[in-house]
Amino acid sequence: MAIFSKDHVALVTGSSLGIGAAAAKEFARQGARVAVHYNSSADAAEKVVAEIAAEGGEAKAFKADVSNAAEARALVPAVLAHFGRLDTLVNNAGSLVDRRPFADIDDDFWHKVIDVNMSSVLWVSQPAIAHMRERGSGAILNLGSIAGHNGGGPGAMPYSMSKAAVTGMTKGMAKEFIADGVRVNAVNPGVILTPFHERFTPEERMNSMVSQIPQGRAGRPDECATVLTFLASDAASHIVGESIEVNGGMLMD
Repeated sequence: MAIFSKDHVALVTGSSLGIGAAAAKEFARQGARVAVHYNSSADAAEKVVAEIAAEGGEAKAFKADVSNAAEARALVPAVLAHFGRLDTLVNNAGSLVDRRPFADIDDDFWHKVIDVNMSSVLWVSQPAIAHMRERGSGAILNLGSIAGHNGGGPGAMPYSMSKAAVTGMTKGMAKEFIADGVRVNAVNPGVILTPFHERFTPEERMNSMVSQIPQGRAGRPDECATVLTFLASDAASHIVGESIEVNGGMLMD
């Protein structure tokens, strides 16, 4: 039985690939109508939309560069114009951008990492929260990372810092908006088999990280997706301001 009503609308940023794509499809399987967001991966986003439709769900793709304030703030209004409401926002979009030693971090690179991982949460969430507060209900889920706890791998300091900030943002948002019926929580993935690691993590480094996971394997995108749908559901109605670690025991917090 689906956990969401047929009217429920979920927007998942960065949902053309990886955890975001898995989350978009899982929200649809659980009855939600889904806004599939992408920046440059139009074909991949349309594939997610088609897969959702093939299973009897409803989805539409929306393009926006969420590292750009104007485009990020226009995303939710575009979703509202099409679907008429928004019940869940998943702030999943993010990137390592590049691995750089501390001494090689310049202003442009620093702001790219901050904007895509941290500022985008603010920019996309502001119009979403305004809509949810008017309706008196809603759920916002922010994607952090195990890197926000342990500093990440070599050359990932800006990324790890931005993800640690997402945890702080989540708690601050949760405290401010729960009185209006808007629940805010976070999910912190560990080592998950996604295009993220295919792009940024050499095989030797990946094998080393997996060897540190007590469960003995890397995670799958769907194992994050099911946690996200749970947190957005009524079954999690008393969970507020939490960060759920999905990492096979690599970090127990």
